[in-house]
Amino acid sequence: MPVPEPMPESPYRPNYKPTLMLSGHSRSIASIKFSPDGKMLASCAADKLIKLWDADTGDIIHTFEGHTEGVSDIAWAGNGDFLASASDDKTVRLWSMESFESVRILQGHTNFVFCVNFSPSSSMLASGGFDESVRVWDVARGKTLKTLPAHSDPVTAVAFNHDGTLIGSCAMDGLIRIWDTESGQCLKTLADDDNPICSHIKFTPNSRFILASTQDSTIRLWNTQTSKCVKTYAGHTNRTFCIFADFAPGRKHIVSGSEDMKVYFWDLQTREIVQVLDGHRDVVIAVASHPTRRLIASAAMEKDLTIRLWADEPTDGV
Repeated sequence: MPVPEPMPESPYRPNYKPTLMLSGHSRSIASIKFSPDGKMLASCAADKLIKLWDADTGDIIHTFEGHTEGVSDIAWAGNGDFLASASDDKTVRLWSMESFESVRILQGHTNFVFCVNFSPSSSMLASGGFDESVRVWDVARGKTLKTLPAHSDPVTAVAFNHDGTLIGSCAMDGLIRIWDTESGQCLKTLADDDNPICSHIKFTPNSRFILASTQDSTIRLWNTQTSKCVKTYAGHTNRTFCIFADFAPGRKHIVSGSEDMKVYFWDLQTREIVQVLDGHRDVVIAVASHPTRRLIASAAMEKDLTIRLWADEPTDGV
């Protein structure tokens, strides 16, 4: 009797449902990030405030005050000891999770600071801004290690790769650049013929690819070895704002906000839209994936001002 062929494994489809709605900011939320242990969610906004939320209950743990202008981005140190914030007041601040105080003010940018990220070891910080430069900072000393003349337009995102040897940057000039962290040399420039504004980038865990959001309503996956775009994800709306994209928990899907007030999920391999979340009442600017659980957070702009948490509830048979 012949052995039956095994059934092909059906692709896993996410089934995210709303679990919590957090309110506390009075101006447009700009960025949200889960802490490395997933117990807290940090948010920042144009109201100059940074808030820490309990990721399980939605309670506000602490509100950081000190910036004199709106805050555009936040980043956690890998050990969870510090939070960094980038502001229109031209500074980056480091906040201690032990004392809940500002422990460093990094000064050097000559215009709005728009983006910030820690190296995996948490010893360095990269920031980018409207002065078109990327600065690399020594966290312990609060000093600039390098200033990279990175782009010809405002820098919209900076990211380290998995071992901290590379820094990626992108900008309103439409270019994605990859830098050698130690030497400060530009190793590669990723660009398309039409060069739409690049809003956000993120390395894959193995550093072989970069996920990039662009203001032509697409998200692209670039091969960093060949400098070629290998996949394009479409269906959401992104023509005006710098919208974050992330790898959803499980890393089999891409998740992004959208200017049509929704959150979109794509299958990483097939590029198919597999779920759309409704609920926000303004542009969904930021999304963040929980480090260990099938949980995502999304945040919306001025007419909404909420952060929403969504948990994946597997359907029967998955």
